[in-house]
Amino acid sequence: MKALILALLPLWLPASVGQAAEFPILTPKPGPQPAIRGPRVYGVRPGRPVIYRIPCTGERPIRFAADGLPSSIQLDAEKGVLRGAAPSQRGEYVITFHAVNRHGKSKRQWKLMVGDQIALTPPMGWNHWYTYYHRISDELFRQAADAMVSCGMADFGYAYVSIDDCWMTRADSPDPQLNLPPRDAAGAIRPNANFPDMMALTAYIHEKGLKAGIYTSPGPLTCARYCGSYQHEEIDARTFAAWGFDLLKYDLCSYRRIANPKTVEDHRKPYELMGRILRGLDRDIHFNLCQYGLAEVWKWAPQVGGNSWRTTGDLGLEKDTRLPGFYSIGFKNAALWEYAGPGHWNDPDYILIGVIGNARDQKAPPQPTKLTADEQYSYMSMWSLMAAPLFYSGDMSRLDAFTLNVLCNGEVIDVNQDPLGKQARIVRKTEDEFILAKPLEDGSLAVGLFNISEQPRTVRVSWAELHLKGRKRVRDVWRQKDIASVTGEVSAQVPRHGVAFLRLH
Repeated sequence: MKALILALLPLWLPASVGQAAEFPILTPKPGPQPAIRGPRVYGVRPGRPVIYRIPCTGERPIRFAADGLPSSIQLDAEKGVLRGAAPSQRGEYVITFHAVNRHGKSKRQWKLMVGDQIALTPPMGWNHWYTYYHRISDELFRQAADAMVSCGMADFGYAYVSIDDCWMTRADSPDPQLNLPPRDAAGAIRPNANFPDMMALTAYIHEKGLKAGIYTSPGPLTCARYCGSYQHEEIDARTFAAWGFDLLKYDLCSYRRIANPKTVEDHRKPYELMGRILRGLDRDIHFNLCQYGLAEVWKWAPQVGGNSWRTTGDLGLEKDTRLPGFYSIGFKNAALWEYAGPGHWNDPDYILIGVIGNARDQKAPPQPTKLTADEQYSYMSMWSLMAAPLFYSGDMSRLDAFTLNVLCNGEVIDVNQDPLGKQARIVRKTEDEFILAKPLEDGSLAVGLFNISEQPRTVRVSWAELHLKGRKRVRDVWRQKDIASVTGEVSAQVPRHGVAFLRLH
C-alpha cells in the first residue's frame, strides 16, 4: 500500500447550543495486573543518595523484587521504593525489577548508570507556581505529594514535587508571623511561617519514594520579591542539600538589575558559580536554569552544570494569538532540538492543563483550562516528542479523569523517557501544519502530525522526509493500538488544533 489516510475520530467535538463540550478519553485504562513503567535508565554520581519509586500500575497490593541490585541500595518490597547510596565504583549496573499481585506479574530491565551524569531522561513531576503562587504552604505541598501517589501519576513516573517562589521571607521586611529577618546570624536562609520544618517536609516526600524540588534566584530578590541567594550561594546550596532537596530551580529575576549582564560570560557567571557549588555537594541536585533563553543558554548550560534550562519566557504569560500560547513556546523550543540529550534538556516550561491559576491575576482562584481537548492532546504530544521535562502545574486536588488521561498515557511517556535521549527534529512547519519526528532506542520513529489550521485537514508525511525505507507498522500512541502497515508515506485526517501521534516500527 503506497499511502493510507488514517481516519482518526475528532478529539474534540464542538457542542451545540446549551450543551457541554465533549472531552473523550483516548488513553486505555491500565489493567489490574502489574505493569512496570517509567525510565529504563537512571543516572547517579558515585556514593550519592538514591531514592527511586518503581513506577508500576496495577491493583495494589503489589510486591516488588529486584535482581542485580547493588548491596548499598535496599528495596522496600511492599512500597516498591529503592533507598540507599550509589556504589562507589563507576559503571553500568543492570537490574531487573519484578512486580507481582493477585492478577499476574511483570518485569522490566533498569540500568543504574553510576558516573558523572544525572537526569539521563527528562525529569517528571509537579510544580506549585501556576496553582498556588504566594499561597503555597507545607500543608499544600504535602497534599500535592499525597495526590501524586493516590491519583496514579507516580505509577507512570512522575517523581518531583517542587516548591517555586514564595517559600522564603520577603526580603524587604521580617516575616510578620515569625518576626525574624530573612537570614539567621550565620547567614542561613529562613523559610517563612508557612514552612515550619523543611527537613520534615522532604522526609515526608522521600518516604513516598518521591523527590523534592526548591527554588531561588541568583539575585538579591526572587521574582516575587522574596529573599534570593545573591552573595549567599554557598550557604544556600548547602542548606538545600541538608534539608534534603533533589532539584533546584535557579530563576534569574533581580540578578539582571544588579549585574546588568551583556556578554555570554556575564550571563554564565551566576549559573557557573551555583553549578560548581552543587557539583561539590554530597547530594545529587538536578540544576534547572530558569533564565528565559537569554544569551543562547542552550549552547553553554551543560558546561556550567545545567541539567535543564528554560528556552523561552513564562508560558503562563505567553499571549494567545491565532493559536494558544503553548504553540509559540513549543515552536521556539522545537527549533533547538540539536542541543538536548541525556543529562541536559531544553525546558519549554510547565504543562498548564486541568484546573489552573491565572499568571496575570495571581489572586484569582484556579479555573478549568480554556484549551480544547484537541489542544491538550497536542500540548502533551509536543512536550513528549521534544523530550521536555514533564512538570504539571495545575491543581493536584482537582484532577479529573480527562486530565489524568492526558498526563498518564504510558506510551506517550515512553516516547518522552526513551533512553536514546533524542529531541524530535522539525520535519515541516507551515501556517497549517507542524510535523515532528523523534528517533527511539528500539529503532522505531515517533511522529507527531499537528494540524495548526482552523479546519480539519489531512496531514501527510513521506518516507523521504522521515529518512525511512520499507514497510512500517503504524501505531496510534494515544489509543495504544496498531492501526496500519504502510510504505511510502503516512497520512491522517486530523481535527482543528489536533494531533496524530504515531509510532512507526
